Amino acid sequence: MNILVINCGSSSLKAAIVDPGSGQHLATAKAERIGEGELPDHGVALERLMPDLLAALPGGAGLTAVGHRVAHGGARFVAPARIDADVEAAIDELSILAPLHNPPALAGIRAARAQLPDLPHVAVFDTSFHSTLSPRARTYALPADLVEKHGIRRFGFHGTSHSYVAERAAAFLGAELRKLRLITCHLGSGASVAAVEFGCSVETSMGMTPLEGLIMGTRCGDLDPGVLLHLARREELSIDELDQLLNRRSGLMGIAGDNDMRDLEERAAGGDEAARMAIRTFAHRVRKYIGAYAAVMGGVDGIVFTAGVGENSALARNRIAQRLEFLGARLDEDRNRDARVDRDRPVAEISEPHSRCRLLVVATDEQHAIARDVARVVRELAEVPTAPPIPISISARHVHLTEQDALALFGHPLTVRKELIQPGQWAADERVTLVGPKRSIERVGIIGPCRSRTQVEISRTDEYHLGLDAPIRGSGDLDATPGIVLEGTAGRLVLSEGVIQAWRHIHMTPKDAELYGVRDRDLVEVAVDSEGRDLVFGDVLVRVKESYLLDMHIDTDEGNAADLGRGATGMLVEAPGEVRILRRRAEHDPVQ
Repeated sequence: MNILVINCGSSSLKAAIVDPGSGQHLATAKAERIGEGELPDHGVALERLMPDLLAALPGGAGLTAVGHRVAHGGARFVAPARIDADVEAAIDELSILAPLHNPPALAGIRAARAQLPDLPHVAVFDTSFHSTLSPRARTYALPADLVEKHGIRRFGFHGTSHSYVAERAAAFLGAELRKLRLITCHLGSGASVAAVEFGCSVETSMGMTPLEGLIMGTRCGDLDPGVLLHLARREELSIDELDQLLNRRSGLMGIAGDNDMRDLEERAAGGDEAARMAIRTFAHRVRKYIGAYAAVMGGVDGIVFTAGVGENSALARNRIAQRLEFLGARLDEDRNRDARVDRDRPVAEISEPHSRCRLLVVATDEQHAIARDVARVVRELAEVPTAPPIPISISARHVHLTEQDALALFGHPLTVRKELIQPGQWAADERVTLVGPKRSIERVGIIGPCRSRTQVEISRTDEYHLGLDAPIRGSGDLDATPGIVLEGTAGRLVLSEGVIQAWRHIHMTPKDAELYGVRDRDLVEVAVDSEGRDLVFGDVLVRVKESYLLDMHIDTDEGNAADLGRGATGMLVEAPGEVRILRRRAEHDPVQ
């Protein structure tokens, strides 16, 4: 399979033919100064590049599909999308949120579709990886009516890169991505940090636009909004002039008159104070975000540096990694100076051998990541799933106990009251009281058989009633979760952790998964039709195991929101010819 990947800037076009399996770049090409002289537009530029690109293909081989990098997908595009007129129009509408990025991407899309009309074209969005941000992470503190009217929220960017390097880091560490807490630092002319908890983005520094967050080459990053009001009044700046100021004249350029870290480091070495200030403030901002995201996740297993500055500047990495010892992150100065990464050697470790939190430099390859996403869409287009509705069960609050904890609470092993839908699971006769910091909930059900760790599953309403802040987690992911007190008929148990809101999920057998066109740990959308309260549940986790019975589990709050009762069913949401996979969490071994 040969995927043509196109990445357009306002006056440039980068293209590569990539093998999505191996990541090999069969050909690369670049056009610059589009809009000047011999290259009046992206269409002419692509037409000039195409013969050399196609000539690099093996004899008799052709292109399979075309992938396009698009910065902003808004709330709609949470997965790669096959491009048609409707998708083009939506990308155009989102240009107001990414004026430097979406318009050139759209120009490249239109040029490529005109020249290669018989191939499928797929848009891969920088924002889609961050679609798993929780409401608390994506919400701005603005009046709700304005937020609703204008779709104001945090989206995040560089998602293709953050996702790719997180996979690479997990493979290097010999661990499953879904068991790691990583902070990925994409540091280039555009820069952002992401907190990747158990394979999903839970926080990121960029917001509704690529302007929020870190100091960048020409963008200011975080700024007191009062500064804008002050400048607008004192300098009488228009909206367009403010736009130019914040996006093109600020950041490293604003502080030191230069947006290239290599030049700034050379100037700093020669004693230039403005260059030194730019480097210090850049590193300070990155370090501040790393500390914040470690707190958000309750710890961190690895910190990843990537992109132009992250991969190539030992000085920037050194300054950022200073004073992170409290996280268990200890920089090895020699390793840091010697670190070199490329496609053949994609990962270098720069932490001390016994560092609890690992420091890694990882070569990003967004073209390979885009090619993989496009290949998946193409495969799914070839086989349209025809599957029946999925049964939906509503799970009330409940507890899973270890044998030891069951004995401590009741003085005897749990007794079976009735069998449940999932084979081998049953409801116990015994009940337990949950005692939170604020209130208690009595007669909470227990589900057997006993497990290796005690786990308490509650709803958002229960969370506020008890006075807890329980994260949304998959079953068994209990590290860095709040504790609670359990009371039984024979004893009282104080848990230091173990309370979660269960991630809505679907149990499937391998045959079910094949029928629906999904894989274990995919995130999908499920639509329900419920007499005037129709809903689409997003971020539904697929869990595949031979012993499972097909069934989707949601909690009581979710069931009430859709007015669901016994016998409820849902359908996987489909785009034309494909199941919408929000996130394919375990598809690839990132080191091939």
